Amino acid sequence: MAEPNAIAPKVAIYPGSFDPITFGHLDILERAVSLFDRVIVALAFNPGKNPLFSLEERKAMILEAVCNLPTVTVAEVPGLMVEFARDQGAVALIRGLRAVSDFEFEFQMALMNRKLAPRVNTVFLMPHVNYTYLNSSIVREVARFGGDVSPFVPPGVARRLLEKFASPAS
Repeated sequence: MAEPNAIAPKVAIYPGSFDPITFGHLDILERAVSLFDRVIVALAFNPGKNPLFSLEERKAMILEAVCNLPTVTVAEVPGLMVEFARDQGAVALIRGLRAVSDFEFEFQMALMNRKLAPRVNTVFLMPHVNYTYLNSSIVREVARFGGDVSPFVPPGVARRLLEKFASPAS
């Protein structure tokens, strides 16, 4: 039983497709961990995207990449992210902003989420300047053409990208 005056832990949700997770994602995640008691990386299913990696593969890569962050968990979310956030008792959704071009879409999404779940705030975090150009699409493209992705992703992700594009089915 909780203490009557106990303060509830501050939970944040960091949603995304993470196909694959990059050092930019991890930079945002580490910033979120410094602000919240617990962060749930929420693997979203986006029917508009055709992911390179399955949900299970993405989840495994994230778990491997965050093994040094004990307050981080990973969950698959098939529905609306704000409903998941409410179900988890989250106070915030974490969104990364790399450039001004990201802002318009993220701002619209934040306003819609506020309408659907007024108690769940959107927190925008900017990555370190070294990662402002980085996204999963660019990493996949570099890997597809045999480029070295090790400066952009954790070793386990780099290995999986190499394996994925070495197979003839890719």
